Amino acid sequence: MFDILQDTFLDSVKLLPFLFITYLAMELLEHHSSASMNEKIKKAGRLGPVWGGILGIVPQCGFSAAASSLYAGGVISVGTLLAIFLSTSDEMFPIMVSNAVPFTTIFHILLCKCGIAILSGLAVNYANKKIFRGRIHRMHIHELCESEDCHCEDGPYLSAFKHTVKIYIYIFLITFSVSILMETIGEAQISQLFSGLPVIGQMAAALIGLIPNCASSVLITQLYLSDVISAGTMMAGLLVNAGVGLLILFRMNHDRSKDLKILGVLYVLGVFWGVLIDLVGIVF
Repeated sequence: MFDILQDTFLDSVKLLPFLFITYLAMELLEHHSSASMNEKIKKAGRLGPVWGGILGIVPQCGFSAAASSLYAGGVISVGTLLAIFLSTSDEMFPIMVSNAVPFTTIFHILLCKCGIAILSGLAVNYANKKIFRGRIHRMHIHELCESEDCHCEDGPYLSAFKHTVKIYIYIFLITFSVSILMETIGEAQISQLFSGLPVIGQMAAALIGLIPNCASSVLITQLYLSDVISAGTMMAGLLVNAGVGLLILFRMNHDRSKDLKILGVLYVLGVFWGVLIDLVGIVF
């Protein structure tokens, strides 16, 4: 229990700088927002998935956490959010490096994740605007701030600090609970979810990948390195592995129907690309 508590603390404390900088930036944006700034954000949103896919490959789950907060505040589009989620590498990179996986292999995996993230993000933005007639996002940081009752009149720095503390406590408690559950079930039992049947392996891997815990990405990466699962199955699990990003999305964005749709689209995209990779015969 102490080891789980210690690991949870060390994993979650890494997010503090990302969370504070994100909320501080949002507070400063709110204090200096204008019609022209909102228009610039809308225009930047068209290329948001490109930047999201590129930045997301940096092996740090803090980007997904920041992205969820920015989406909840109306700063980035849903396509940009999903691009960051799909591109995020979490623990895959350090695990592969520690196992002496060739750099070219790691580069190809990251490049594949980045390309999939960009294409998927752009497609989601297009579908949201053209097919589903979704409204272009607008900044509503003030509304988010009011719902969190953070007393923004105290100034951007103190307000950002209060936001950070609230979200950190939430992340710590959830992550600790998930860690206990993962420890109770055991890695061997989870591995049995995978099978040689087409699509089933990718679906199972994507379900495991959705678990907001570093252990899920570690498990999927190790199974691939041990030749237990295919490249497509691995990719299905790692594409949806947004870390604590999903936790913050459900905590900060109070539109549950949209949150569930984003979760569903993320899962479907992960399974789709995983199946496609295996069908085409791509190996890393």
